[in-house]
Amino acid sequence: RKSIPCCRRINRMLSNESLHPPAFSRSNSQASVDSSASMEDFWREIESIKESCMGGQDEQTPTEVKPVDEGELEAEWLQDVGLSTLISGDEEEDGKALLSTLTRTQAAAVKKRYNTYTQTMRKKNKQSVRDVRDIFGVSESPPGDTCDKHTAQLDGTQEKKVIVLLQKSPTPKPNDASLNSIALTDGSQDKERSFADPRDGSVSIFETIPDIPVHANGSSDPGENPIQNAMSDDHYLEKNIPPEAEELSFEISYSEMITEAPKRNKLQKSVIKKEDYALTKFIVKKTRFGLTEAGDLSVEDMKKIRRLSLIELTAFFDAFGIPLKRNKTEKVKGRDNGIFGVPLTVLLDNDRKKDSGVKVPLVLQKFFEKVEESGLESEGIFRLSGCTAKVKQYREELDAKFNTDKFKWDKMCHREAAVMLKAFFRELPTSLFPVEYIPAFITLMERGPHIKVQFQALHLMIMALPDANRDTAQALMTFFNKVIANESKNRMSMWNISTVMAPNLFFSRSKHSDHEELLLANTAAHIIRLMLKYQKILWKVPSFLITQVRRMNEATMLLKKQLPSVKKLLRRKTIEREVTSPKTSKVLQKSPSSRRVSDVPEGVIRVHAPLLSKVSMAIQLNSQTKAKDILAKFQCENSHSSSECIKIQNQRLYEIGGNIGQHCLDPDAYILDVYHVNPQAEWVIKP
Repeated sequence: RKSIPCCRRINRMLSNESLHPPAFSRSNSQASVDSSASMEDFWREIESIKESCMGGQDEQTPTEVKPVDEGELEAEWLQDVGLSTLISGDEEEDGKALLSTLTRTQAAAVKKRYNTYTQTMRKKNKQSVRDVRDIFGVSESPPGDTCDKHTAQLDGTQEKKVIVLLQKSPTPKPNDASLNSIALTDGSQDKERSFADPRDGSVSIFETIPDIPVHANGSSDPGENPIQNAMSDDHYLEKNIPPEAEELSFEISYSEMITEAPKRNKLQKSVIKKEDYALTKFIVKKTRFGLTEAGDLSVEDMKKIRRLSLIELTAFFDAFGIPLKRNKTEKVKGRDNGIFGVPLTVLLDNDRKKDSGVKVPLVLQKFFEKVEESGLESEGIFRLSGCTAKVKQYREELDAKFNTDKFKWDKMCHREAAVMLKAFFRELPTSLFPVEYIPAFITLMERGPHIKVQFQALHLMIMALPDANRDTAQALMTFFNKVIANESKNRMSMWNISTVMAPNLFFSRSKHSDHEELLLANTAAHIIRLMLKYQKILWKVPSFLITQVRRMNEATMLLKKQLPSVKKLLRRKTIEREVTSPKTSKVLQKSPSSRRVSDVPEGVIRVHAPLLSKVSMAIQLNSQTKAKDILAKFQCENSHSSSECIKIQNQRLYEIGGNIGQHCLDPDAYILDVYHVNPQAEWVIKP
C-alpha cells in the first residue's frame, strides 16, 4: 500500500474536521486547560511542518511495500532476535546458546512466534517445517500448568544432544559461596541465587514462580488474572501516579515480575497533570555489581542485549495479553551523501573518518552547541520557525560543505539551528524511535498500568534500539533537559518540549485517521516525557539481561567444546602440532595467561594498567573491595607524577574475557562478587 506524501497527510490533519484536539476526559477544568494549551503547541508545530513541506524541504518519496502475511513478520522477528537458525535449519552456536538462556516467559514468546511461522509456512507451501516440539521439547504438564521446563533438541552431530533450556534453579542457601553465582538483591548482605556450572552440560536460569498459570502463548486464564480485572477501559491520561519515590529493580526479568506477583500490580486511578512531579520518582538502588551503561559493554555483548531485549519486550506485552505487532512500515530510501535525509549509520561512518570514537553525528552535536551558546534562554526556542530563507540556505550549504569542514557555523543563529535540528530528525529515512510499537504502548496505557509498567516497557524499547539510535536518543534527551533547566526564561517546559517534538521524533508515513493521528501524537509526547524524566536510568542496562548474556557466552563456549568427533580429532591434531613446535612452546612458556590460574591464589587478581608507569599489580580481594579502591591503589602507586594522576582520573577498571566480552565496571562494584561470577576474567585499567 502506497502511503500518502507528507504534505497531503499534514493537510488532512489540518482539515476542518480536525482543527480542534479531541476532548479527553479529565477530572478537573485546569487539567483540560493544560491539555488544550499543550495541543496548541502541537497544532502550531504541525502547521510549521506543513509550511516546510510546501517549501520543498521535507519531500521524500516512500517506496511501496507489498502486504505481508503474519508468517513473514514472525520470520523477520525470529531473525531480528538472532534465531534465524530456526528458519534455516543451520547449526549455529549463538542461536542454541540464546535458546538455552531464555526465561519461561521469553521461551513462551519465542514458541508463540515460531508456531505462527510454521503454521503459516505449512499452509502456504505445504512443506515440512521443524515442529516447535523439536526445539522446545514436549511438555508433560497439563495445559493449565506453568511452563517450568522446556527441552531443546539440538542437532550438533548424528547423536542428538539435549540441553535443558529452562531448568529450575535449586533454592539457594544463604551462605552459598559458589563461584558460579550471582547476587539478585541489593546491599552488602545480598542473598545469592546460583546458576548451573556449564561444564555439566546444562545451563539454567534464575526462575520466579508465578502465582497464576502461564500458558505457552504467554497469557493466563482470563478468570484467574487479577491484572486484567484491575484494568479499566478509561483513557490512559487518567492513571495513578503517586508522588512518593518508588524503588526499581533491574535484577529480575520484567515479564517474570508481571506473572509472579499480579496482586501487587493492582492499579488505582488518578490524573496525569502537567506538572513534572506528577511522574513518579524512581530510585534504582545499586547492587553489589553496580550499574552498567549501554556503552560499558562490548559491541558483541550489546548485540546480544538488543536481541534479548526484543524477546523480553515481546514477552512483557504477552504477559498483558497485548500483541506486539511490527507491521511493515513504508521504507524511504535514504540519501548516500549530505546531511538531511541520510541514515544515522551513514552519517556516523563519515564522521568516524575524522574521529573513530564518535557515537552521535557531528552535525547534530553542532546543532546542540549553537543552541547552548545563545539560545537556552531564548523564549520559545523550539516553538519558533526561524527565517525560512536562511534555513533553506543553511540546509543547502550544510549538505554541500559540512563533510569537508567548509561550513561557517558562526553565521548561524540559534533559532535556525533549532529549526534544522527538528528537520534533521523528521527527515531521517526511518524514525529515531520504533513508531510501529506505539499501538501496543497505547493499549498498555489505556488499560491503566502504573507508570512503573510504562517505564519497564520503554526501558526494553530503548535497550532494543540499534546502537546509533540509542546513543543519539540519549544525547538528545540530555540536550533537552538543559533546555528545560532554563524554563523560567525560555518558557519551554518538559510538557512543551514533548508536545513540540512528538511529530518530529515519532513520525509515520502510513495513512491514519484523524483520531489515530492525535492518539499517536499524545502517546509519543507522553513517551518523550518519560524519557526526559527518567533519562538518567533508562539507559542503564538491566542486570538480568547482563546475567543472560553471561550465560549465553558460557553456553556458546560449552557448545564449541561439543564439536563433532571428526572436527575434534582434526582440532586435536592441529593443537598437538602447535604445542610440539619449538616456537610455540616458547610462547606458551612465556604467556602470563597460561600460568595465571596456577600462579595467582584464590581471591587474588592481577590488574594490568598498560598506560601507567605501574603497569601491573596483584590485589587481594575481600568482601568490601570496590573498583574505585583498586583505582585508588594505582593512583597512590603512580602519585609521583602529576600527569600520572590526571591519567588515572580518566581511566576505569574493566572486566575482560571469561563469560563477558568487555565490561567497564561501576566504581562502586564489589570486585569479589564480580570475580565469583567470572573467575576467568582479566582485569585492565584503561580509558
